[in-house]
Amino acid sequence: MSAEPVGTPGTESPDPLTVVRTRGYAALLIMVAVLGVPISAAAFGFLALVHELQSLTYTDLPHALGFGSTPSWWPLPLLAVAGLLTALIIRHLPGTAGHRPAEGFVNTGAPTAAELPGIALAAVASLGLGVVLGPEAPLIALGGGLAVYAVRLLRPGIAPGASAMVAAAGSFAAVSTLLGSPLLGAFLLMEASGLAGMTLGLVLVPGLLASGIGSLIFIGMGSWTGLGTYSLTLPDVPHTPQPTVAEFGWAIALGVAAALVGTGVKRLALSLQERVEQRRVPATVVMGLAVGVLALLYAENTGRAASEVLYSGQDALGGLLDQDTTYTVGVLLVLVVCKALAYAVSLSAFRGGPIFPSMFLGAAGGLALSHLPGLNATSGFAMGIGAMCVAMLRLPMTSVLLATLLLGSEGITVMPLVIVSVVVSYVLVLRFERPSAANTAPR
Repeated sequence: MSAEPVGTPGTESPDPLTVVRTRGYAALLIMVAVLGVPISAAAFGFLALVHELQSLTYTDLPHALGFGSTPSWWPLPLLAVAGLLTALIIRHLPGTAGHRPAEGFVNTGAPTAAELPGIALAAVASLGLGVVLGPEAPLIALGGGLAVYAVRLLRPGIAPGASAMVAAAGSFAAVSTLLGSPLLGAFLLMEASGLAGMTLGLVLVPGLLASGIGSLIFIGMGSWTGLGTYSLTLPDVPHTPQPTVAEFGWAIALGVAAALVGTGVKRLALSLQERVEQRRVPATVVMGLAVGVLALLYAENTGRAASEVLYSGQDALGGLLDQDTTYTVGVLLVLVVCKALAYAVSLSAFRGGPIFPSMFLGAAGGLALSHLPGLNATSGFAMGIGAMCVAMLRLPMTSVLLATLLLGSEGITVMPLVIVSVVVSYVLVLRFERPSAANTAPR
């Protein structure tokens, strides 16, 4: 494994086909297959811990204290604690406890072994206590970091290129089934990495191998523990007819709306992030309280659970579509506003991933518009997810797949509509970003 598989800075990368034929590449595949098992198990344990902590703090604890149901004000003290813990972890542990989610998916390489505890602890403190972020970004970092740490223990002289491929494979294994399919998780990492051509193929093969093994580990542990696989699924998707001309019009409208909302959320998050980093501890506590206030306002004004504003929204997507008829347009609009603001605040100060809240936000917006003539609920749900995901992630192909594969066979029917909404949203978001990019360009 001492040969350089993909090249190092300052040297010419070898022919990828030549690399694939080497014994080093075959040994790398074996190592990835072996490492995929413990990394996937660790990812499963991380997700189980976050899920149990959410249940403990928002359901079991208030019941144990004598409350018949969780009070609507309950998130306030817990989110303040989340802010304090997260800020202290970011300030005092090595690294920055993972990447800043307001900046989207940024390929900064695998974290060092010293940075892994901070990433894990900050994510648990943020996600377990109700912050509006998802687990995918911490899992990607943890999977890559654990893989590199393990392989360097086994082979201290491993080449940087091989180490990078091992890190990618570890990330593949960690998110193997989180998005509902190993292929979808792999596609997310491929598009986010910016790799292309044969170099992508070199990374893709070990990554897919690790992803497949990880999926089997998740399924096995979910069955063995009875906890499930923590995979993004929809239990029941209403049938949708073939797209109509009116729905293509709605696809354009949804794309425009998502671009506006997504740009607003991102700009607010980045603006708040600058202020939070100036006074990390008190500002992060305030941001936690702000998320709690938004959840409280939603619960008091709609009579629904504050938890609909909290968390990533991954577990709530199925219920949102299945119980669409129980939501009025007004409730959905209040949910969109409160969730969007809580999402922006969470992005600015906490640690987690941006995918699932953007999916939930887009789904709620699409369902709100489906109460108007010419748009059915399933189509609005799918188009909203795709358009909002691309507005926040800037990954068009992944956004289309997230919105369509989630719906199973119905996703094939709505795919043309989703593509239109994603393209419209993506083009507008890039145009909205152009002035700021020009202002920061060197003169």
